[in-house]
Amino acid sequence: MLGVDIGTSGARCVAVDGSGRVVASAVAEYPLLSPRPGWSEQDPESWWEAARDLIGSVGGEVAAVGLTGQMHGAVFLDAKDEVIRPALLWNDQRTTSQAEAITRLVGAERLAEIAGNPALTGFQAPKILWLREEEPDSYARVATVLLPKDYVRLRLTGEKTTDVSDASGTLLLDLRKRDWSDEILDALDIPRSWLPPVYESPRIAGAGDNAAAAIGTGIIRDGLASCSIGTSGVLFAHTDALSSDPQGRLHAFCHAVPGRYHLMGVTLAAGGALRWWRDLIGETGYDNLTARAATAPPGSEGLVFLPYLTGERSPHLDSRARGVFFGLTSRHDLSHMTRAVMEGVAFSLRDSLEVMEELGASPREIRATGGGTRNRFWRQLLADVFERPIVRTVIDEGPAYGAALLAGVAAGEFASVEEACASIEISMDACEPDPGRARLYEEYYAVYRSLYPETADNMHALSRLASEWET
Repeated sequence: MLGVDIGTSGARCVAVDGSGRVVASAVAEYPLLSPRPGWSEQDPESWWEAARDLIGSVGGEVAAVGLTGQMHGAVFLDAKDEVIRPALLWNDQRTTSQAEAITRLVGAERLAEIAGNPALTGFQAPKILWLREEEPDSYARVATVLLPKDYVRLRLTGEKTTDVSDASGTLLLDLRKRDWSDEILDALDIPRSWLPPVYESPRIAGAGDNAAAAIGTGIIRDGLASCSIGTSGVLFAHTDALSSDPQGRLHAFCHAVPGRYHLMGVTLAAGGALRWWRDLIGETGYDNLTARAATAPPGSEGLVFLPYLTGERSPHLDSRARGVFFGLTSRHDLSHMTRAVMEGVAFSLRDSLEVMEELGASPREIRATGGGTRNRFWRQLLADVFERPIVRTVIDEGPAYGAALLAGVAAGEFASVEEACASIEISMDACEPDPGRARLYEEYYAVYRSLYPETADNMHALSRLASEWET
């Protein structure tokens, strides 16, 4: 069973046998295009070439291929299924006015009721409106709109389909019906015929990257959540029933488990904040950074960092939020500041955990996956701040592994998602929260949580002043 992940910087393919063991893997990179500030695009042909080459290199006797990848992107095809223009990606920021228009046309409350989320620039629906307004000649040629992994599916199979977890990120899906919303499509004047049929993830061996990663770590029942720290940070909690946040502080999406849902909080600069700090101080590697941070005491001697270096998604939905070191004194050195950056990222993810609990999701165990969470210091820090045990799975191959398991379900190798996940093993290297540090961090978190509402107006003023100077 192959799992192919169409990521933002490159693609990954893993081969998994019937016991769930990874027997081969390969990666391929492709370029990210930014023709203007705030724009993020890719050529869908580069995804196809990478997927084709990876499948060929991993090869073997293949029972099924599962697909996952970056969510929210828009691939525009004409009547001959030819790509009209480069795809607009999840991190493209050109659609602010279109997102505002969607809120007006559908209504903020109604949008939350149907789609489970507010209109954000990253989602697919604003990208369709942008094409209509800014590139009318291209818009006139549109016959189909696909998500990134589903374009690769089209090239592999000739079929146009999508799954509920990835479709949830378009802002066009009725989460309760788990199908396209005619009400939203009519309000936005988007033809339903442009969108592919929607199926449950195991039926077509596909899922959005976060849902696929959750399958790969066994987040398939209430009481479990996963935490990943890459450039962004994600806290993902399984829910048996839909529980969307009327305020839009968290994403609510369909899960890749049939009939189930998930809540997801996103910190935009998680590992990205640490990378910024690493580059700023000229450190050579992340291990050196975490070793430096470990020499400072918990709480960094009264120093708190807000990691809003690129704005913030959860829970503030504020593109003009700004990063802050708060509490600096002459005693603070690079070790204190490094630890404060890492603690600030943990506090920002704790914000999402607090909202999840408010909405009825209360994960008792959090499974760390990928990126920064491979580092034990990160995991212990998260355990202390979350006051939850942080564990890892023995196999940590990210979304591609979950896609391979979904492929096994689709091919009949497993009877269900639950059976596919039954072989997932938990590492013995668990991090339990330390009661003393947890009590201390509770007090620091209260300070952290108060800083954004008390400084947001000044953040916005500084953002405005910077923009005025640039123009």
